[in-house]
Amino acid sequence: MKYRELGKTGLRVSELSYGAAALGDVYGTIDQATGIRAVHTAVAHGINLIDVSPYYGETRAETVLGKALQEIPRDRYYLSTKLGRYGLNNFDFSPARVKASIEESLARLHIDYVDLLFVHDVEFASLDYIVAETLPALEKVRASGKARFIGISGLPLKIFRYVLERAPLDVILSYCHYNLQNSALADLIPFLKSKGVGILNAAPTAMGLLTKQGPQPWHLAQPEIKRACAQAAAYCTARGANIVQLAIQFAIANPDIASTIVGSADPREIETDIEWADTPIDSQLLADVERILAPIHNLIWQSGRPENN
Repeated sequence: MKYRELGKTGLRVSELSYGAAALGDVYGTIDQATGIRAVHTAVAHGINLIDVSPYYGETRAETVLGKALQEIPRDRYYLSTKLGRYGLNNFDFSPARVKASIEESLARLHIDYVDLLFVHDVEFASLDYIVAETLPALEKVRASGKARFIGISGLPLKIFRYVLERAPLDVILSYCHYNLQNSALADLIPFLKSKGVGILNAAPTAMGLLTKQGPQPWHLAQPEIKRACAQAAAYCTARGANIVQLAIQFAIANPDIASTIVGSADPREIETDIEWADTPIDSQLLADVERILAPIHNLIWQSGRPENN
């Protein structure tokens, strides 16, 4: 496992990090014991950053992860959680909810502090409110010792520039914007680096678009994106390859992205992801897949308030 600096935090994080959403039954009901073994497997193989949120499974992911973490020394991992989003249409970015949310998360996770604390999916709020009210509340959490570093997450890239021009952040978490289908985050990286911000990338398979089985029914991608991604996945299969391997290798190849989040409740899949990360990329296959995806490259769906997209 390779490690990279996370902005100016001083943390050296593994190039793959573990996303715990699957522990909340987000992608289907899991066996808890197996999910806990997946967390242990990730850490045993050198993954040292774990990402979760109370939104994932409406607190189930944090609860299961908390059970897993009780068996791992605290100095073996960095932990990231979020606040502000608690259900499909359940948002509360108020300072009072910030204060309560971190206490609830720490109790579920059985720890005293998190290393990274994100405001989750800020595009569903007024960004001016996030800057004026939510982030100052996070600073109070940091001052209390219950979070070491703070940041925001969300889908539209516009949110990061808007907030960072008005408030300091340590880290950002972007998803579905650095993968085989959409690599628009690359254009924002110089700005993020100029601010000293650590960059985390989630969803290297674009939330299932870049897999043989395809995305979940709830996926919001336009039909043309789904069709092209399915064509690319089928092409890889016909070549005796797995598009997920190519997707992971592509995502981690950018040294300016500190870590890419992958998740599964299956220990074998975690081991496979790590093995793929250590395997050289097939440059010809990459070129072929990029050619298939060229017509829909950097297309994205809408998320949150219209003005934030």
